[in-house]
Amino acid sequence: MKFSKLGQKLSGDTGTLQLMQDLGEALAADTPPLMLGGGNPARIAEMEALFRSRLLAMAQSEDDIYRSLGLYDGSRGEQRFLEDMAGLLREHCGWPIGPENIAVTNGSQTAFFYLFNLFAGEHTDGRHHRIFLPMSPEYMGYADQGLADNVFVAQQPTVELLDGGLFKYRLNLDVAAVPEHIAAICVTRPTNPTGNVLTHAELLQLIELAEARDVPFLIDNAYGAPFPNILFNDAELPYSENCIYCLSLSKLGLPGVRTGIVVGPPEVVQALEAMNAVVSLASNSMGPTLVHELVRSDQLVDVSRDVIKPFYASRMQVALAMLQKELEGLPCRAHKPEGAFFFWLWCEGLPISAQALYERLKQRGVIVVPGHYFFPGLSSAWSHRDECIRLNYSGPVAEVEQGLRIIGNVLRDAYR
Repeated sequence: MKFSKLGQKLSGDTGTLQLMQDLGEALAADTPPLMLGGGNPARIAEMEALFRSRLLAMAQSEDDIYRSLGLYDGSRGEQRFLEDMAGLLREHCGWPIGPENIAVTNGSQTAFFYLFNLFAGEHTDGRHHRIFLPMSPEYMGYADQGLADNVFVAQQPTVELLDGGLFKYRLNLDVAAVPEHIAAICVTRPTNPTGNVLTHAELLQLIELAEARDVPFLIDNAYGAPFPNILFNDAELPYSENCIYCLSLSKLGLPGVRTGIVVGPPEVVQALEAMNAVVSLASNSMGPTLVHELVRSDQLVDVSRDVIKPFYASRMQVALAMLQKELEGLPCRAHKPEGAFFFWLWCEGLPISAQALYERLKQRGVIVVPGHYFFPGLSSAWSHRDECIRLNYSGPVAEVEQGLRIIGNVLRDAYR
């Protein structure tokens, strides 16, 4: 049996695979590169101390050890965790939900694989239904998740130039141009890669479209409120029967426990339960057990508000000042950082492609992510796609500063 074609099929032009391979190589290297390209959260001393204390408490509890290591949870997750998470979201978000509205998955990436393929593709009416991404650029991890071909369709935003070398994408929703047969609408908020936060009015506009089309509205809330709350402005969380929110424990500082939390209608949750049962049998128990006491006591919301949010707000201000210094005199702008922990850098008129820039930076020991991976479903030609890169500023300040200095030097060479 020949496996070469299978390898080619699974290792195509996918940014997620390239990024994870680079990350693996970086961790194994004698002299690791400066990782400004990954999605790892910062190491926050207070959060690591909290997780250590929880792990020590778990190690002393026969019940916690059994629940986290020795027991299959239900295919939607452990019932007590679901009940307490529902209570947290009712109190802090005002959502009219119960445990029947929640499913735990092995990371939110898995949740979106389930959801995209649950809704999109060939339907019984014989039509091909797609996922609508109204605000491009979008998360590159979506791009290869469809089991069917041509799963995504996207719209180009309006680009608003701001003072201070910044810009912002604005929703440019052309309802008439939205394909008739869409299976769902999907956004990230705050957005990975740009740090953009859709306004409340923009979100309501999309909810209205979802209700008019009678399709689900998927909101990737991995960086949002009430946890981990990496938001630098207020962002309300409206809810309707069409909304499906996806939350995560990763950006709390727990990417290794691979825990996603899906909140939506009971019918969707039941479908996810069935998919979990088939694909994974059960979701992992370590993440929910680790944070369950923090959920029940409301400490999870408290530390997100009082520790995580101010940490990233401060880190963003420091890194942005560094970035603006290194970009001085260059035709480059950063997207206004409103949440998450990325800078999205637009190098207008870049003489080389974003991929070529990525390769040059990699040779200089800096890993970023080239921007063209973040436009799944956008069919129209747009040079902007090859003029952007994503940077992660959550690493140690000295390493971020060194990486930004190298990026500035490489860009100056490119523009000469």
